Amino acid sequence: MAREVRFENAAGVALAGSLELPPGRVRAIALFAHCFTCTQASHGARRVSTALAAQGIATLRFDFTGLGKSEGEFADSHFGANIGDLVAAAAHLEATIGAPSILIGHSLGGAAVIAAAAHIPSSRAVVAIGAPFDPAHALHHISAEDAARIEAEGVGTVAIGGRPFRVGRDFLDAVKGQDQATRLAHLKKALLVLHAPTDQVVGIENAKAIYDAAKHPKSFVALDGADHLLTDAERASYAASIIAAWVEPFLLPAKSPDMLPEGCVRVGSGEGAFVQLVDASGHTFLADEPLRSGGSDLGPTPYDLLLAALGTCTAMTIELVAHAEGIPVEGVEVLLRHERRHADDSAAAAGGRPRLEILHRDIRLEGNLTQQQRDRLLVIANKCPVHRTLESCPTVETKLVD
Repeated sequence: MAREVRFENAAGVALAGSLELPPGRVRAIALFAHCFTCTQASHGARRVSTALAAQGIATLRFDFTGLGKSEGEFADSHFGANIGDLVAAAAHLEATIGAPSILIGHSLGGAAVIAAAAHIPSSRAVVAIGAPFDPAHALHHISAEDAARIEAEGVGTVAIGGRPFRVGRDFLDAVKGQDQATRLAHLKKALLVLHAPTDQVVGIENAKAIYDAAKHPKSFVALDGADHLLTDAERASYAASIIAAWVEPFLLPAKSPDMLPEGCVRVGSGEGAFVQLVDASGHTFLADEPLRSGGSDLGPTPYDLLLAALGTCTAMTIELVAHAEGIPVEGVEVLLRHERRHADDSAAAAGGRPRLEILHRDIRLEGNLTQQQRDRLLVIANKCPVHRTLESCPTVETKLVD
C-alpha cells in the first residue's frame, strides 16, 4: 500500500516520495535511493520497495532534487545534495513512522547511501544494488566535450539515456574525489552488496571494490540474470527477498523499558497537521485525516479506526461461534459506515436526549446456511465485545502525565 509523502530538504526544497506500507505489522523501516537520473517510479525503486513492504519492511522511495515530482532544478543538484536529501528523508521518517534502520541504494543511489550512512545514526544496515565504487563513474554518461562546456559555462544540457538534463559544474565537481574507500572502512554498519555479474552499465568489478573496502559484517550476492535497472519483476522480487532475509539479524530490537504491554495503545504526533503514529501492542501504523479535511491522507481516520474495531470484532466473534457450533460459515464480510442524523439530532436536543449517532453494519455470510443459522449468527454479531463496549457508554478517564 503506497502513500504519497512530501517533505523539505535542508534548503527548503519540497521533495516528493512514496511510502510503501506493509499490509500488517511493520518489522522495520527502510529508505531507498534511486539510480542516477531515475526517479522513485523506476523499475528498481518501485519493485524492490513493493516487495520489501510485502515482507513487513515499510520503505520510503523519493525523488532527489529536480527529478520526478520533487521541486528544484536538477542543475542545482549534485552528489552532496543527494546525501542531504537522504538525511532529510530519514528525518521525515523519524518524525512520522519511525527512524530508518535500513538504507538501500540503487546504482549511484548505492554510492549515496554509503556516504549518507554516517549522517543517519538510526541506520544499522546498508544495501548497495548495482552500485559504482567511485561516484565519478556517473561521469561516464557525459561526453568529454559536454563536460568541458559545462566547466566553462557553469551549466549545460546533456543527453543521458536519450533524455535531456541540465547539469551544473557543481555536479561534475561533487562526484570527484569522493573517498568511498575510507567511508566503507569506517562504515560500522552491516553491508550487503547485490550486483548482476553481467551488468553492462556498472561492471561487476565495482561490487568487488566495495566489498573489499568494507569490514565485516558484509555479504555479497550475485543477481544472476538481472539487468542494471532491475526491469525484470522476478529478479527485483528476488533482490528484495534477499534483503529482507539478510537484515533480520541486524533488526532484533532491544527490550525497551517503555515497551507497551499487550492491550495498550500509544498515539504520538507525526509530521503534518493531523498525522499520528499509532503503536498498538507492537503494531505500528499511521492515522490521519483526508485531504478535504486538511490532512495528508497518510492513514485511516479516527472514525475509520472505530469502525474497523467494530467490524473486525464482529467478524472474529461470528467465525469463533460458527466454528464452535459447527455452522458451515466459509467467510464473513462486514461493511460499516458512520452517520449523524442531523434532523433527528435537533429533535433529540429539544427533548433533552443525547445526539443520534448511527453505526451502520452490513454483514455478508458465505456458506450453505439455513435461515435459522443465519439468525443465530446475527444475534451473535450483536454480542461481540466491541459492540457491547460501545453500547455500555464507557467512562473515559483522562489525566495529564509527565
